[in-house]
Amino acid sequence: MRLLCVTAHPDDEAGNFGGTLLLYHDRGVETHVVCLTPGQAATHRGGARSDLELSTLRRKEFAASCEVLKVTHAEVLDYADAQLHRIDFYTVVADLTRRIRKICPHILLTYGPDGGVTGHPDHAMAGVFATMAFEWAGRSNRFTEHFEEGLTPHRVQKLYYSAAMFVLPNRQPCAPPPVTAKLDITPYIDRKIAAFKSHASQAPLFPIFESTVRQRGNVEMFHLAAITVPRQIEFETDLFVGVEE
Repeated sequence: MRLLCVTAHPDDEAGNFGGTLLLYHDRGVETHVVCLTPGQAATHRGGARSDLELSTLRRKEFAASCEVLKVTHAEVLDYADAQLHRIDFYTVVADLTRRIRKICPHILLTYGPDGGVTGHPDHAMAGVFATMAFEWAGRSNRFTEHFEEGLTPHRVQKLYYSAAMFVLPNRQPCAPPPVTAKLDITPYIDRKIAAFKSHASQAPLFPIFESTVRQRGNVEMFHLAAITVPRQIEFETDLFVGVEE
């Protein structure tokens, strides 16, 4: 089995999906993370003197985090942080579609158009791009140039958005997706926090992140956004329920 997670910034993989990545690694699932930007527009810069320095630093931190999370394969693309709403839509969807066709995941995790608990516009756009790639990767009339590379259409069986049962104060309003799945990540909380702390440039965020995770983080929650076999929605405690090898 294979799982693909599409994020916007280095540290998203740990903050939003870290427990889930560890849980499914331990269950023998091949895990992949594609991060769209190197996070060069971050407020916290870890001493970096330029966007290029920060990009290089955050790529290294991302790799260290993914090692803690036991991710099978992780990749940071080169799209501009804080500018995903301005990037050519078709180009990003093509990039993600190509990766779906290469990895052939059974499940895709990303954000909904709300942008997750932070409501970050980049998170929202990552989810929009990933959602369209989920739909188009299985179609023979989309990005046909991929087939010249030896790739073939691939249908991901389930698409999930990150969800939560709370909102953060002092943020722009958003309409989050309802929770349809909860995963117990209690055994992985310490490693999730450790993975987030691999992003040393973001150290000012560590206290609030750890406090939030220890108070509310014994579960990671998701919204089942799309499936290849139509059915009524049912509450889940395992994202791979109904998935065929």
